[in-house]
Amino acid sequence: MNGLRGRTVVITSGPTREPLDPVRYLTNASSGRMGAALASAALRRGAKVVVVAGPGAPVPARARAVPVVTALEMRRRTLAEARRADVVIAAAAVGDWRFASVSTKKLKRSSRGLTLRLVPNPDIVAEVARRRRGALPLVVGFALETHDWLKHAAGKLARKGLDLVVANEARVLGSDRTRVALVDAEGALVLAPMTKVRAAGAVLARVAEMLDAR
Repeated sequence: MNGLRGRTVVITSGPTREPLDPVRYLTNASSGRMGAALASAALRRGAKVVVVAGPGAPVPARARAVPVVTALEMRRRTLAEARRADVVIAAAAVGDWRFASVSTKKLKRSSRGLTLRLVPNPDIVAEVARRRRGALPLVVGFALETHDWLKHAAGKLARKGLDLVVANEARVLGSDRTRVALVDAEGALVLAPMTKVRAAGAVLARVAEMLDAR
């Protein structure tokens, strides 16, 4: 059983930033710690690791970093790297929305208020799954939820054509600890609360099992 040894694993990690003007942007509280833990776990298992990293996301020294800022940049670089990957793990907290227009100058305060229009960002992991040829890359998504996490994760698995969804609760965002469930076609395995390092090891162990079964 070779698992991940010699395989190429692409991991998206951290937040994205959507600019409003040269000094303001829309983002989220993702630290990128889970992406870094996944990258380290994959390296320990002998994989070649590429991290498509949003702003501030840490990248282990032996992984190849592909820095990006916006969701559109992350989409472009992830799709390019996925063509040569055996596994794609979409751990980044990609912003669902971006501003419809971006000002080239700083927007000034006004007593009249300001109305902003948002447009949806692309669904990167669904596009990776849709574009793959054959059984690879194996595509893993994350589902960060505030409620009904297993139900939403199972829905994402089916709707996006993923192989595995790692469900976790939004209250752990930015923390060193997490609680995850591994959801695939066979059902859901809920793990006890643990550090992100241990959770990453559990995710990569399941990924290795799935690769060996193909």
